[in-house]
Amino acid sequence: MDGSVDEERRKFEEAKKNLETWKTKAEKADDVKARLILEKLEEDDAKAKAQQEMFACVKKQEECQKEFTQRINAVQDEIEKLGKRRQELLDKLQRYQAELEAKRAESIKLKQKFKIYVQIPDTEVKFRGQNKEELEDNSQPIRGVFAISQRPTVPLQGGQALITFEEETVASQILKIAKCSVSCDSLSVDVKPQTVTMDPAVKFEVHLDVSRKELKVSNIPPSMSDERMKDRLEMSFSRPSRGGGEVESVEYDKNTGTGQITFLHSRVAESLALRGSYHVHLDSEVNVQVGHIYKYQLRKFQTGGDTTPVYPL
Repeated sequence: MDGSVDEERRKFEEAKKNLETWKTKAEKADDVKARLILEKLEEDDAKAKAQQEMFACVKKQEECQKEFTQRINAVQDEIEKLGKRRQELLDKLQRYQAELEAKRAESIKLKQKFKIYVQIPDTEVKFRGQNKEELEDNSQPIRGVFAISQRPTVPLQGGQALITFEEETVASQILKIAKCSVSCDSLSVDVKPQTVTMDPAVKFEVHLDVSRKELKVSNIPPSMSDERMKDRLEMSFSRPSRGGGEVESVEYDKNTGTGQITFLHSRVAESLALRGSYHVHLDSEVNVQVGHIYKYQLRKFQTGGDTTPVYPL
């Protein structure tokens, strides 16, 4: 009897242990299940967030693509406008070049028409000394006035002669005669007077001023900035040991390599201009060309034609 009770008690204890074991396993399973459910919820949230971010990226990409397309179209339109503008400028340039060539041809034609080929005869020139006022004011330029006149010319053909009368009335009376008889040695020749229009005569004056205080400098190498070049030129031309003097102002043109030096005293510019060259110190010693500064004006320009009878022989 006692043995069966012990057996039952032992079985009960084993069953109780098994129940505790399964209860522990069930609790662990519930924990795993809860953890898995929690992880699934987190994954779902992450998935939803990733989808939202993906949709936002896709939308932003579409907007960027649209903006890029608009910019490309705007750039292409601008390129087309610039191309049209360039073609318009090229056409305008060609038109202006054609007009320039036409003007140059016209200028050359006018120069040839009014070009003067004349041998200037020797003229006696009388020089006089300066008066007191001129000696006191040496800053005034050397001035000269030259009057130039060209006699009209008439190209004659074979068998023609040109006769010029002192009075116009005599020529007018002869032109009214149908024929004139001219005796040549033992022969008598009938000639017929005709009018001829002569090339225009040209008369003008050239007023020339030669500066006493200003000196032209050329062949200046562009080796430094404009301000430094002006300083170097002023220092070089201020040296009395080289024939220079006190400088009033300096002008310099880098594009043409020329300059202009204005001295306080006139004798300096005159003496240096006679040399023709001068050594200036830039980065090294440089030999530049110097000379007078001339200012000239064309005044009283006159042209006029004349009518003179021509006698065909």
